[in-house]
Amino acid sequence: MNTKVDEIAERIYRLSTFLPTVGPRGFTFNQFLVDAEQPLLFHCGQRALFPAVSEAAGRIMDLRRLRWIAFSHIEADECGALGEWLEAAPAATVTHGAIGCAIWLNDQAPRPPRALADNEVLDLGGRRVRRLDTPHVPHCWDAGLLYEEITGTLFTSDLFTHVGNPAALTDGDLLGPAMEAEKQFGYTAVSPATGATIRRLAGLEPRTLAVMHGSSYSGAAAPQLERLATFYDALLRKATTPPA
Repeated sequence: MNTKVDEIAERIYRLSTFLPTVGPRGFTFNQFLVDAEQPLLFHCGQRALFPAVSEAAGRIMDLRRLRWIAFSHIEADECGALGEWLEAAPAATVTHGAIGCAIWLNDQAPRPPRALADNEVLDLGGRRVRRLDTPHVPHCWDAGLLYEEITGTLFTSDLFTHVGNPAALTDGDLLGPAMEAEKQFGYTAVSPATGATIRRLAGLEPRTLAVMHGSSYSGAAAPQLERLATFYDALLRKATTPPA
């Protein structure tokens, strides 16, 4: 098992592990390291990936420098290795939204978590991450995303998931591969709020999308997000329209 390291925005690193046996064409599991005065890791990965991912992160910095650990929602590939990361980084604090802390972290985290409110900014020193509550987008009640304001990087979690082992960074179309994966796996909790939540993200006008499964995106990302919102609106209409 090998974890690749790529810088997708200034001092923001994608740690990518490709598992060829997952799905029809394999699947990437990506964590993201924000190198700042107080470094932050977004996504912990599964426990089985920890040795490879932590070794890759150690090529960037001493893991004992890590100060913050965050993720979108409670799921093995998001936070399965949380305990291992907290052990490797004794000064780190896990941070999540209020709901996630209430339903899981306050009871299960090895150290007390830091709850962030919707739109609250965490100043990392040289980088600023904003917590965005996105309940049920992509899925799970506690879901939320982070937006790094200085580089314009939106950490999208499972949004734009696509299969295979593509390039670390692309300026091409994300929607086509994401639509294919959505139709195959049905991983998004589509509701009347889905499109509106994604359009809120588009309003940030991010310049980089840090995608958890597949290529990250560099360029004007708002149109990609708007098209994704339209796709989910259409899925909802199809699912709720009575047959003629």
